[in-house]
Amino acid sequence: MGFDEIIGQEKMIQQLQSAILHQRVAHAYIFDGPEGIGKGLTALAFAKALMCKAGKGTACELCSSCVKFQHNNHPDIQMIEPEGASIKNKQIEDFQQDILIKPYESNKKVYIIKDAHLMTVSAQNRLLKTLEEPPTYAVIIFITTSASSFLPTIRSRCQIFKFNRVGQACIEGFLMKKYAMDQIDARVYSAFSDGIIGKAIKLKESEAFNALREETIGVIDTVLEKEPLRVFGLVDFFDKHKENVEEVLDFILVWFRDILILKETRTDTFLINLDKKNDLQKHLNRIGYEKISHIIGIIEKTKRDIKANVNFQLAIEILLLNIQEV
Repeated sequence: MGFDEIIGQEKMIQQLQSAILHQRVAHAYIFDGPEGIGKGLTALAFAKALMCKAGKGTACELCSSCVKFQHNNHPDIQMIEPEGASIKNKQIEDFQQDILIKPYESNKKVYIIKDAHLMTVSAQNRLLKTLEEPPTYAVIIFITTSASSFLPTIRSRCQIFKFNRVGQACIEGFLMKKYAMDQIDARVYSAFSDGIIGKAIKLKESEAFNALREETIGVIDTVLEKEPLRVFGLVDFFDKHKENVEEVLDFILVWFRDILILKETRTDTFLINLDKKNDLQKHLNRIGYEKISHIIGIIEKTKRDIKANVNFQLAIEILLLNIQEV
């Protein structure tokens, strides 16, 4: 575990390493960003590098501190996680008592608070006193998907690091290296990862993802056969996958986006569903060029309608009929 395992967050890593090298480490940080973007890994890599006896801004992997970290028994690094649905007052009380105890063998003590947005307001208010007058050796890292959920008084006392989504090419390269896969497969997973490394990994290791993708392509094929009575039977598919309907609609949206690209460029260079080029070509032959953009608009409207809590079955029926009638 080290900074070299963090993908796509080079600027923040440089800032953290510089803080260690120049002894300008803040007493509190907020690592903010979507789930799976690498906040937790970065917090651990930062803690490890901060404790390393080599003092070079990154972990040496050889000193006693690095060895203890690797065995999950470093006495000066602690993790705080929600108990149930929230981080409670009692947890913050225990933390406040512990933080008063000086480090056992390092110059710093690091506390990593996971899902910190789940702190109750009462717990945040209790924590504020510690942030106002922290021990010089303490470093607190809040990991969150929503920094805006913290009290302004908490945010103002922390350095906020915003973790941004990673470019598709970067994720492709990571997947190809990690899993020794070809670019065709890596492109699919990276395209549906929403720029989140953790999500790309989850999709790669999920049999359900590939099964759902194949089912969705089958649904598109049925709709484009233009048999009205069969369309209503497809509503059951969407109802079955209601919890993942946004993912299903994204599959459909990307599919028609690929058809449009294939029509405009006559090349597969920019296709996401590159492994399904023959199916894309078959569907392209069924619909006119001017209709593809309209279909994409229909799908995007359906996504908005579902988010706005329009009747689910009605929204899906209208989607399928509109695609078929185009």
